[in-house]
Amino acid sequence: MAKKMIVISFPPSLVEEPITYRLVKDYNLVINILRATVRPRESGRMVVEMRGKQKDMDQAFEYLEQQGVSIDPLVQEMRYHSERCTACTACTAVCPTGALSVDEQTRELVFDHKKCIICEACIPACSYGAIESHF
Repeated sequence: MAKKMIVISFPPSLVEEPITYRLVKDYNLVINILRATVRPRESGRMVVEMRGKQKDMDQAFEYLEQQGVSIDPLVQEMRYHSERCTACTACTAVCPTGALSVDEQTRELVFDHKKCIICEACIPACSYGAIESHF
């Protein structure tokens, strides 16, 4: 089973369309909405984890593109600025997925984009502004 974490952006004309319903029903995907901004008459964005067969996922992506929905990888949404980081590790204590950890040899902070679910718990924990969300 394939798994992808992506950002789906759609125009105002599609905000009231059942996009996620179609992904589940027509393409047999398991959709976990991690974060969403959807308002009537405005563009919408969702951070989602998609799981399913690669063939179904490819067909779903084709459907989304035909509808005018753009798909971006999730890694573009969180930014870690190592030059601002003091390795205080306050963020590691609040990270639920282990995306933020400390390298035991170098004692430097490590940010693993693949584990990050954009929960933003780390942002208020970091008083140095080393982590930002671009959602």
